Amino acid sequence: MKKVRKIILTLLITILAFASTSFASSSEKKVLRVGMEVNYAPYNFSEVDDSNGGVPVKNSSGEYANGYDIAIAKEVAKSLDMDLEVYKIDWDGLIPALTSGKIDVIIAGMSPTEERREQIDFTDSYYDAVVGVILKENSKYKDAKSINDFAGAKLTGQLGTYHYDLLDQMQDIKKEQALDSFPTMIAATKAGTIDGYVSDKPGAESAMTANKDLIFVQFGEGNGFTVDSSLTSLSIGVKKNSDLTPMLNQALENISNDQREELMKEMVLLTSANESSEENPSFFEEMSQIWQKYSSLFLRGIVNTLFIAILSTILGFLIGLLVAVIRKIEINKSKNKFSYILHKIINLILSAYVEIFRGTPMMVQSVIIFYGLKQYFDIDLSTMFAAILIVSINTGAYMSEVVRGGINSIDNGQFEACKALGMTHFQTMTNVVLPQAVKNILPSLGNEFVINIKDTSVLNVISVTELFFMSKSVAGSTYQYFPTYLITAIIYFVLTFVITRIINHLERKMNGREYIHEATTGVKNANIKG
Repeated sequence: MKKVRKIILTLLITILAFASTSFASSSEKKVLRVGMEVNYAPYNFSEVDDSNGGVPVKNSSGEYANGYDIAIAKEVAKSLDMDLEVYKIDWDGLIPALTSGKIDVIIAGMSPTEERREQIDFTDSYYDAVVGVILKENSKYKDAKSINDFAGAKLTGQLGTYHYDLLDQMQDIKKEQALDSFPTMIAATKAGTIDGYVSDKPGAESAMTANKDLIFVQFGEGNGFTVDSSLTSLSIGVKKNSDLTPMLNQALENISNDQREELMKEMVLLTSANESSEENPSFFEEMSQIWQKYSSLFLRGIVNTLFIAILSTILGFLIGLLVAVIRKIEINKSKNKFSYILHKIINLILSAYVEIFRGTPMMVQSVIIFYGLKQYFDIDLSTMFAAILIVSINTGAYMSEVVRGGINSIDNGQFEACKALGMTHFQTMTNVVLPQAVKNILPSLGNEFVINIKDTSVLNVISVTELFFMSKSVAGSTYQYFPTYLITAIIYFVLTFVITRIINHLERKMNGREYIHEATTGVKNANIKG
């Protein structure tokens, strides 16, 4: 028990150390906290240093953000005499992060649609984009002159954007399911699962720079999409009735149209630096170049993923152990009615906890806990602390049932024997039952650890910089979707393979010691009888 207490104390100290890092700024000067994806070139993309003028990503140490949105953010912050802080946030998490107060503004190539205006306010436009369709260069639709020349084409757009809604204006097309990001749509187009997708011109130029087999189809006046000017314009998102809105509009007025076009051209050219230096690199050469440039981001993602998985699995196991032991307690109603009722209430709460966290996706739990606590209770959790908390309580819900099964596997005669010897329930559990139960559930515990390594990927929705979130940044910055995610898949496989072998070795070692112990005991007993 002393060892257990020491382990728990060490874990608490570690968690508290990570909890000190949050979205709150430590600067004494006024700070403009800007949220963006950092994976949507040329508007915002990831770099490994500040050599091209990138800005450090506050919640992802060692990563730098660059792009047109960063250039605008710099100009705005300078005009407002504020320090600029950039936070890397998944697209679906940008508006919750803003409304909950974790960031001050969104500068992420976002259009002020009516749906978004119901939740947040927008400034004047900081860029107006031309919209067209991205296709493969050998597509049978490459010579289309009008949006109605795509009969039978399988087309899509990014989820949650007006691009997807524009497909309704195209006659006789096959409107496919919206996809989550531009790298995903590029991959689908190149693979042939779709014929193309709707995009604005700057995004298309960056995509074509990295993928020579893609083309961008524009339409002449009267032949293109009918789009409200508010949709093709990109604006800064702010909280409802924010004092920042007029100040931001004033700052944007100081940036001329010529300066904006020059900044966009500069960022489109900068994204070409991610392109291979060879004219026709092989697939594995592309993988090698991506690893060489972005290995530091991948390695940081690996460290964070392992840290979350290890710590959360241990904490989750302890939570599950505690829940299972409490639910196993039996109280005689006739002897102590108050304790019996209290135990029933606690059991009901624990049962609800197990059912809720086993019956809802971890991604949903993440959004509710991380953004909900801030928005409705003003509890500001750091991303790492939230990640450990979410995975731990989720693991605890599953492990409680595993531990309960392990306890139930112990012969009831041992419980009766302990009662006959006058042992308490706590003594029975700690000295007799749990040591055997833990050995029985070790394979399940190891399996839960491996699952947690992979399940940390859902934490990208609350901007935890684990391996998958880092991979999204690399894919969005290079537009090299398949090579990037193949690297990610290999890393996940290596991690889970090695850890599975280590757990199997420990299991065999424990079983070997048990076998030797039983054999030795048998020999001793035989000698005594002899």
